[in-house]
Amino acid sequence: MSSSNHDDFYKNSIKKRSEETRTVRKIVSIVLLVLTISLVVAGYSGYSYVKNGLQPVDPNSKETKTIEIPIGSSVSKIGDILEQEGIINNSRLFQLYIKFNNESNFQAGEYTFSPSMSLDQLIESLKTGKIIREALFKVTIPEGKTVDQIAEIMANKSNFTKDEFLEKVNDEEYIQHLIETYPDILTEDILHPDIRTPLEGYLFASTYDFYEENPSIETVVKKMLDKTQVVISPYLGNMEESEFTVHELVTMASLVEMEAKTLEDRMLISSVFQNRLSEGMMLQTDPTVLYALGEHKDRVLYVDLEVDSPYNTYQNYGLPIGPIANFSEDSLIASLEPEQSNYFYFVAAPDGKIHYAETYEEHQRLVNQYLRNNES
Repeated sequence: MSSSNHDDFYKNSIKKRSEETRTVRKIVSIVLLVLTISLVVAGYSGYSYVKNGLQPVDPNSKETKTIEIPIGSSVSKIGDILEQEGIINNSRLFQLYIKFNNESNFQAGEYTFSPSMSLDQLIESLKTGKIIREALFKVTIPEGKTVDQIAEIMANKSNFTKDEFLEKVNDEEYIQHLIETYPDILTEDILHPDIRTPLEGYLFASTYDFYEENPSIETVVKKMLDKTQVVISPYLGNMEESEFTVHELVTMASLVEMEAKTLEDRMLISSVFQNRLSEGMMLQTDPTVLYALGEHKDRVLYVDLEVDSPYNTYQNYGLPIGPIANFSEDSLIASLEPEQSNYFYFVAAPDGKIHYAETYEEHQRLVNQYLRNNES
């Protein structure tokens, strides 16, 4: 290569590298500009997200809502309730705000909140228990009550009659609306044509406070189903690991409730029922016969056991078609996590003590000892 050609090649090489360098610089500049803009936008978006999340939902709102914070609710649960009810914008930011400010010791109860309240006002209320209205009246629904009995209790406290309550809770269109509103706990199972009343077992046993002078039937039912949902929801995960659907679990819990009063007996009776189900045996529990008969009796007679009903566990295998009463949380827990045992039978003595047996022969001996000898 001549000296002249070598110089031209060298110059062209330098020129090419210079152009490449300028191109790289332009690309880097553009990338940095895009990154800078992105960071600014992200920063502003993040700032706006946090700012809006911490502000009142509607500073000018005059609306108030009565909201129940259940006993034992975590900060996460409280945040979810407040966001769902439209009192705060963002549950997650609410939790972070509480953690950042080291707030704690929130109290359960019935609160009257407004979308206009700031997070600091809400936190202060939850800590002190303030902004709690005085209930106009309280209604206690005991465990082991049927919808018919609940209707009578409510009618004695409200301005609607027992028949009006029963008509409403048996209205198929209304029940379909409730199924859509509470999909976690209510399923199409409750609309089976052989079900006596769709909400049997689902109106939770508790004490209810009402802040309206004349609450509607819809208000009463909503309050009770809200409570049922609060109680059942923590166990939905456990339910997925069991062989029960929600409807079956509520049905089992109602049977356990009607047969036992202490947690220990509920755990053992649940064990008996589930042992029998596993072996393909009939449950043969007297409360299902009484429910099938539609009456209360001190003693179930042999003729009663023949009543033709999908609720009668002396005539049908498996669980009855639906619950026979409402239940306590203890019965729900016992139904999900029964005591491990080899018992297949139990008998309740006149003094209330329940005796368990692994074999039919042993069961018959207990029946003779505690029931037939007592009759004589």
